[in-house]
Amino acid sequence: MADVAAAAFEALFGRAPSIAGDAPGRVNLIGEHTDYNDGFVMPIATPQRTRVELAPRADDAARVWSANVAGDGLVEFRVGGEMRRGDWIDYVQGVTAAMRARRLPIRGFDARIESAVPLGAGLSSSAALEIAVVRALCGAFDLDVDPVEGARIGHDAETKLVGAPVGMMDQMAATFAATDAALFLDTRTLAFEQLALPRGAELVVIDSGVSHAHATGEYRVRREECVASARRLNVAALRDVTAQDLTRVALPAPLDRRARHVVTENARVLEAREALRRGDEAAFGLLMNDSHRSMRDDFDVSTPDVDALVEIAQQNAGVFGARMTGGGFGGAVVLLVRRGAAREIAAAVADRFRRERRRTPAVLIPTLQKTLQ
Repeated sequence: MADVAAAAFEALFGRAPSIAGDAPGRVNLIGEHTDYNDGFVMPIATPQRTRVELAPRADDAARVWSANVAGDGLVEFRVGGEMRRGDWIDYVQGVTAAMRARRLPIRGFDARIESAVPLGAGLSSSAALEIAVVRALCGAFDLDVDPVEGARIGHDAETKLVGAPVGMMDQMAATFAATDAALFLDTRTLAFEQLALPRGAELVVIDSGVSHAHATGEYRVRREECVASARRLNVAALRDVTAQDLTRVALPAPLDRRARHVVTENARVLEAREALRRGDEAAFGLLMNDSHRSMRDDFDVSTPDVDALVEIAQQNAGVFGARMTGGGFGGAVVLLVRRGAAREIAAAVADRFRRERRRTPAVLIPTLQKTLQ
């Protein structure tokens, strides 16, 4: 795959790439909408990755091509003259703007992007792109950037130039997560721990076919509601609130439900960490089920189709737990299932969902097609 990508780069730019950077997507197992509240999350890397082939230039022109965007051709911008355009190139521009803000000595470049991380499925295709670009640019210009700082660069790209009000989970996951272990992350301190999945379980991820976006709409509203809740509770962030605190202060609707989700979700992530430490797939699955109910009823970020897909999964005897994954309003669901039964269960759940909801789901894990290596 790398040789094919290099040949494609040469066909585009008339020279070979000098470096490549890549990064995975992520599935969040539990801990949704807690990262921008300084809370706890637990993502895991997907086998699907984003790859960036790159060669530096002597001037400040950036020429970028994406295999995943039909008909765009080469997109150009000037390093140092980044401006929001409202499309995919902003994620690349955001990275160069964030690197230049740190006075990192980068120049122009030619780049070819190819990603196996599905767009709009809640698997953080944007962070995979950002971190792949960071890694490629660091290699091209011989920059020694600490991996956590690289994640911060990716986060700045998305929150500043792109304008999506996301937390640090996605960029940290794209930087540090593995496909065979959950990443328990404290988003306030950025301390993290790798935790193996229980031996009796494995993951299934199914895209509902309902796309979503974080830079607009209700995702931003939810963040604003969390900020308002924290202000009324007189704390820096909802991370600092306990369930008992919520019984002492009467928040108006819907702030009461938004705060309750974040507080209980943080508690669920901590319980999930203990479940993984003792290899208890049944307990972890129940926490996933509870998490989805909270996102559906308290945080209002699910959709009827996603709820139906989760319910179908939860009714399968081989499923320990299921929940929406990602920021919500569409996207994918993640299932913890009996080891050895993932393909069978994924096919059965997807087929029933297709018949009942007239949607076209896609099984993303276990992978049924080649991924970028």
